[in-house]
Amino acid sequence: MALPVARVGRYVLMPDHLHVFLTCTEASALSRWVGGLKGVLVARWRKAGQQGPFWQEGFFDHLLRGEESYEEKWAYVLNNPVRKGLVHTGQEWPFGSEIDVIRWGG
Repeated sequence: MALPVARVGRYVLMPDHLHVFLTCTEASALSRWVGGLKGVLVARWRKAGQQGPFWQEGFFDHLLRGEESYEEKWAYVLNNPVRKGLVHTGQEWPFGSEIDVIRWGG
């Protein structure tokens, strides 16, 4: 039996939260991926002497239905650092990029 796969598309890391676009082979893979990420980061922060709590309970997810929705949501996420007054344009923010290109359709 193959393990579910979660691929990271675009992401923006903010000072107090993370936006990440994922595609998963199974619905359960999303929760497992988020739980794994949180676990790895908490272990590192504790090893570095940081005190929790590190995370809010749960996470917010939104199902994107196609390329148009992806681009619309990406534009919003990319401009998050601008709305927070951290940079003048989203492209200036150094803590965001794209790992896997996620595409829809044939």
